[in-house]
Amino acid sequence: MKTVKYIFSLCFIVLAIYSCSQDDDNADFVEAIAAPSNVSASVTVTQDNTGLVTITPTGEGAVSFNVAFGDNSDPSGTIVTGKSLKHIYEEGTYTAIITANGLNGLTTTVNQDIVVSFKAPQNLMVTIENDGTLSKTVNILASADFALSYNVDFGDGSDLLMSNINETTSYTYQDGGTYTITVTAFSAAIETASYTEEFEVTEILQPLKAAPAQPNRAATDVISIYSDSYQNIAGTDFYPNWGQTTTYNEIAINGNNSIQYGNLNYQGIQFGATADASQMEFLHIDVWTADENMALDIFPISIATGEKFVQKNPVAGQWNSYNIPLSDFTSQGLSMADIHQFKFVGTPSGGTVFIDNLYFYKAASGTTSAMIQNFEGATPTFTTFGNIADTQVVANPDASGINTTSKVAKLSKTSGSEVWAGTFFEIASPLDLVSFNKISVKTWSPKVGAVVKLKLENQDASIVHEVDLNTAVANNWEELIYDFSAAPTADYVRIVIFFDFGNAGTGADYYYDQIQLVNNSGASVPVTLQNFEGDAPAFTTFGNIADVEIIANPDASGINMSNKVAQLTKTSGSEVWAGSFFETSTVDLTNYSQIRVKTWSPKRGAVVKLKLENVDASIVHEVDLNTTVANAWEELRYDFSEAPVADYVKVVIFFDFGNVGDGSTYYYDDFALIN
Repeated sequence: MKTVKYIFSLCFIVLAIYSCSQDDDNADFVEAIAAPSNVSASVTVTQDNTGLVTITPTGEGAVSFNVAFGDNSDPSGTIVTGKSLKHIYEEGTYTAIITANGLNGLTTTVNQDIVVSFKAPQNLMVTIENDGTLSKTVNILASADFALSYNVDFGDGSDLLMSNINETTSYTYQDGGTYTITVTAFSAAIETASYTEEFEVTEILQPLKAAPAQPNRAATDVISIYSDSYQNIAGTDFYPNWGQTTTYNEIAINGNNSIQYGNLNYQGIQFGATADASQMEFLHIDVWTADENMALDIFPISIATGEKFVQKNPVAGQWNSYNIPLSDFTSQGLSMADIHQFKFVGTPSGGTVFIDNLYFYKAASGTTSAMIQNFEGATPTFTTFGNIADTQVVANPDASGINTTSKVAKLSKTSGSEVWAGTFFEIASPLDLVSFNKISVKTWSPKVGAVVKLKLENQDASIVHEVDLNTAVANNWEELIYDFSAAPTADYVRIVIFFDFGNAGTGADYYYDQIQLVNNSGASVPVTLQNFEGDAPAFTTFGNIADVEIIANPDASGINMSNKVAQLTKTSGSEVWAGSFFETSTVDLTNYSQIRVKTWSPKRGAVVKLKLENVDASIVHEVDLNTTVANAWEELRYDFSEAPVADYVKVVIFFDFGNVGDGSTYYYDDFALIN
């Protein structure tokens, strides 16, 4: 225990010294780190009847581990992440206790069963299945009496994978086909047990779910070529004979139609009527392909000015939704006033793509918000239900932070009231969910984590839609933004709200205010935060990594053809939380809810954490995403809609968060605010 205390004390001494030399740095991010998660251990035993067991603990966000062996022996000392320990057991069954230690002292404890038997494994049972959603991926589960672990030879020349018995091993092949898979189970005995099966690994060649649902849009705001959500241009030919080798088919996925172009070299679409898209702002398209490393060139074709293209690199095995600014085409000299055709070119040729929701659109005209009720005027007629007290409009009991208005609504969830207790009021005109797709409500709750359900109903409640959000702060105002883009079309005139839904009333008081429609149905024009093409920002690094540098783009291809990018090298041995930040003007999270970043990683599955901080880091919000490709640019979109209101001026990024630095180099570029 003294060793652990010393380590953490040393960490904070270093951080304190560092913060003294860097006015803008502090250890607040350390305090905000969650306790370690996904804690487990890989356990193996030597096949020599000695009972020598090797334990390798793992966990996300852990910097060290302690192990109690479960055999009444002394527990281990502290083990740093990535290391193993050995322990000799007598024959028997034990429960080891694995404790994962976080950087800030938070811990997570799990139990790990350990079976040490000097008998050879018996009754080996193996299940091999194709994954239902991941292409060319198999899941293997092995069980056996007296066994502690098993390994798998996947039959493709790759390294053997070792797993604990009764735990699933997943593996993704480079290609589909039939492979000889061998599973070998191990106990502490010299003898082993094996199972071999010829197994056909399947490749998922078409989407299993429909393309994403599209938002409600006014007819004047969209020109649709192909979508079940809008009125398409009549008479359009999706398979004109232009001498292509491409094949064409239309398939239905969960009742939604999509186009399949197979053996694609190039393919055209001939509009039924010429489209004037000069007043539109974006081209939307959803693309799915099973082909790795496919590039898709998208050409709108003008009668007067010919064709220009934008290239996209869809991630295989998932729907890729693109909202392409029309300025990407008009800047090349293309007129949008007389578009009569599309052309698609696949590189390399011969692949297959699925296309859906192909249309031009613009953001709805008008303001970006519309007040529904602010309780400053005439009080609406409230109806309560579930045995709670009447809802009242009262003087704001906490006129501070994001809500300094005079009057607010008060809901008291009477002690013993129903778990579904709530209140509603009606409005004179139906909500405009065509121009707006979200509703913002300012709420005040005495506890964190309370479910605040917002429900919309038409006049007779025959059509309803509800969304749940959780409070993130206690005894303070916060803004909850509810996404109603998936709500069925209806004249919604009733607004229902439930506090602490799912729990019986305890007598707690809740307040709410400023209910308003927000965000146009169309995407807003992206706002660039930083593209590294001008003066380089002042970077601050932490966690013992090298300085971030602005360099020439080392891989100007795919989605990122820019000249300059930022380079972050996660120095070998650097901290699991090592990263970098730069400062910018206040980030506009009022009109935008997401931040887009282009990243390049040498490894797939690396956690890229993006964090926003106000000037003194007293208010922060962070989002984690994983890289899905290696050695190529991809676009990561971070949802900051749940970020507390603040003047965020510091943008912090961490690559391969949770893992010690191994010398890998990462690149990032083109930070932009989007919706």
